[in-house]
Amino acid sequence: MKIIILGAGQVGGTLAEHLAREENDITVVDTDANKLRELHTKLDIRTVTGAGSYPIVLRQAGCEDADMLIAVTNTDEVNMIACQVAHTLFRTPTKIARVRATPYLTRKGLFAHEAIPIDVLISPEQVVTDHVRRLIEHPGALQVLDFAGGLVQLVAVKAVFGGPLVGQDLAFLRRHMPNVDTRVAAIYRRNRPIIPRGDTVIEADDEVFFLAARRDIRAVMSELRRVERGFRRVVIAGGGNIGERLAEHLEHTHQVKIIEHNLERCTTLSERLDRTVVLHGSATSKRLLEEENIEDCDIFCALTNDDEVNIMSSLLAKRLGAKKVLTLINNAAYVDLVQGGEIDIAISPQQATIGSLLTHVRRGDIVNVHSLRRGAAEAIEAIAHGDKQSSKVVGRTISEINLPEGTTIGAIVRGKEVIIAHGEVAVESGDHVILFVIDKRRIRDVERLFQVGLTFF
Repeated sequence: MKIIILGAGQVGGTLAEHLAREENDITVVDTDANKLRELHTKLDIRTVTGAGSYPIVLRQAGCEDADMLIAVTNTDEVNMIACQVAHTLFRTPTKIARVRATPYLTRKGLFAHEAIPIDVLISPEQVVTDHVRRLIEHPGALQVLDFAGGLVQLVAVKAVFGGPLVGQDLAFLRRHMPNVDTRVAAIYRRNRPIIPRGDTVIEADDEVFFLAARRDIRAVMSELRRVERGFRRVVIAGGGNIGERLAEHLEHTHQVKIIEHNLERCTTLSERLDRTVVLHGSATSKRLLEEENIEDCDIFCALTNDDEVNIMSSLLAKRLGAKKVLTLINNAAYVDLVQGGEIDIAISPQQATIGSLLTHVRRGDIVNVHSLRRGAAEAIEAIAHGDKQSSKVVGRTISEINLPEGTTIGAIVRGKEVIIAHGEVAVESGDHVILFVIDKRRIRDVERLFQVGLTFF
């Protein structure tokens, strides 16, 4: 697939890295020649220096015969105009744009085909807000991902010493919980993936990814670690778009406070939010945190645009008694360094956004993609089509499907029914199949599984 990426920032660069590994023809456009030089040195891709919204630059990038344009520069207006130019002059089939500003996103009909022709809108702030919200709803989880409209969830949790399943094999889970159906999709032990089998023994500190119906998630988590009580008191550092959206979602069910250093922004937040307490000050102020009884806080969410402020305020809050801290870190290289110590959960907005973009790049009928383990693995939701003659999966039991190495099927959603994957379960046309892929080199093989052959009409 020939793909043009506008913007060589962290999202654009990370996306180029993902897609170049999968044998796509990638061209990255940016005004910063130094960033492009770094990317070109690291990846086998083409680069063009210039403004991505200019027709001449898009022509140089090969927009005339590109399959897809992905506009992820730091400027909404550049992204929108680039899509308009690509549509008007080059008839680019698929146009994806990152748009951040709420006034654009809330204007109905603005992004219709006859207005600004953007096929897929990506709002990083909304993606990250949803990600944080799901973690707050599931205390103890490291990652919570929705599939099939939320009917099924994939949850990552660290197994702790004393959990009922720790020291037991996975077959024990089914015997111990006969009324709860779940599937362990993968285990990461000391950062190495393990494909789980019935005789695989869970060890303390294992990072366990499991799939289950939404209603069963809490029960399965209780087998891997002590159940944490629900979060009630939430403190948010940073009153930007993410902080405001999170507070808006939580304020009617939780006690929420926002700490914001900009006085004008504090005034705006206090006018827009109903029950949230808005505090003017620095999240790295020990005096302010102590005055606001941070030791009573169930979760402290550092969501400013400054990594240093997020990390330092999280460490300070934890030292002062906050039960759990969640930290937004823009530099993806820092995420693994800080998570798991005093910082309980570190989130990379780039990795959260990449999944939304990959969904639209995958071949076959792929409706959901989530990037996991900082891009090392993927969870994919694909729809099966065809019949036994035209499809490699329809009409076959899971044990009969020739899955690529390092790939497991975790669950099938048929209508509103959630079927946890076991060997004897057969796939039907229209099923939503949820797969876990630990080897990114096998993504193309997974896509081919769900591509219908020529015999299907």
